Amino acid sequence: MMTIKGPGIFLAQFAGDAAPFSSLDGICGWAADLGYKGVQIPTWDARLFDLAKASDSQDYCDEVKGVVEGHGLAITELSAHLQGQLVAVHPAYDELFDGFAAPHVRGNPKARQEWAVDQVKRMATASRRLGLGQAAAFSGALAWPYVYPWPQRPAGLVETAFDELAKRWRPILDHFDENGVDVCFEIHPGEDLHDGVTYEMFLERTGNHPRARMLYDPSHYILQGLDYLSHIDIYHERIGMFHVKDAELNPDGRQGVYGGYQPWANRAGRFRSLGDGQVDFASVFSKLTQYGFEGWAVLEWECAIKSAEQGAREGAPFIAAHIIERGDKAFDDFAGSGADEAVNRRALGLS
Repeated sequence: MMTIKGPGIFLAQFAGDAAPFSSLDGICGWAADLGYKGVQIPTWDARLFDLAKASDSQDYCDEVKGVVEGHGLAITELSAHLQGQLVAVHPAYDELFDGFAAPHVRGNPKARQEWAVDQVKRMATASRRLGLGQAAAFSGALAWPYVYPWPQRPAGLVETAFDELAKRWRPILDHFDENGVDVCFEIHPGEDLHDGVTYEMFLERTGNHPRARMLYDPSHYILQGLDYLSHIDIYHERIGMFHVKDAELNPDGRQGVYGGYQPWANRAGRFRSLGDGQVDFASVFSKLTQYGFEGWAVLEWECAIKSAEQGAREGAPFIAAHIIERGDKAFDDFAGSGADEAVNRRALGLS
């Protein structure tokens, strides 16, 4: 029977300088105590994970697995969201995104991009060493400053941006393929891959690369006014990862999707802790189970109101309560009359 594996937690939002959040051992113990069964590890936070060591050393990867498994947990996936962002950066964001990079490449966009590509490739190698089949990343963005067409976009601008984005990612995707690992792009505003149409544009330019898959997070679709349930119907074969995050969109006479440049708590669209927003998680879990999704349901905590600690405490039982054990027989099997071709023909008036 195929079913969602269990509740995981994305550690990126919880890592910190104080115990138990300052080490992999400490944060895994904390997560296990809250009822999580898996952890998604960010590869940019050396307090938790040394990506260079992991890509070069099987011994180090075995050590990391031992720490995690010592708490009764599994590694769900690795994540390179920040490094993936830096694979493609529009110059307007150079200074703002420099903080995502290692200090020695800041202020040098070319060196920063080369560093980012190497980082994401290292995540593929580390994932293989850890026995993982998927990894998470952002796509980066070249066209995002032009998402709203005013002034009118020059003809071919978006096409050129996506041609370049695919050109940068194609060798990375090939490296993932060599390691037997999928890249699951989180479809996310701020990235050039921010909805189904843009994902398809990217796929077309990468030759429908089999390793270019999706990280499904319904909260980002709520804030766009996109149908997050039919999205599963359309793309379920490409969905490789699942972030469980809630959101709400409450437009009024003063603001809507764009939020009036307000802080998160004052926006019409804002992220919420699980169960506090508008995502129909019963339907989300039902559809993913219907289509045979076998990955983890990973809490990504973001909320404009509730504390991270409360969100984490409430997250594991919320996810566990929504996981469906897929049935192995039809509910009306008790009334079945068996297989008999002669009966079938008589029932159809054919004999």
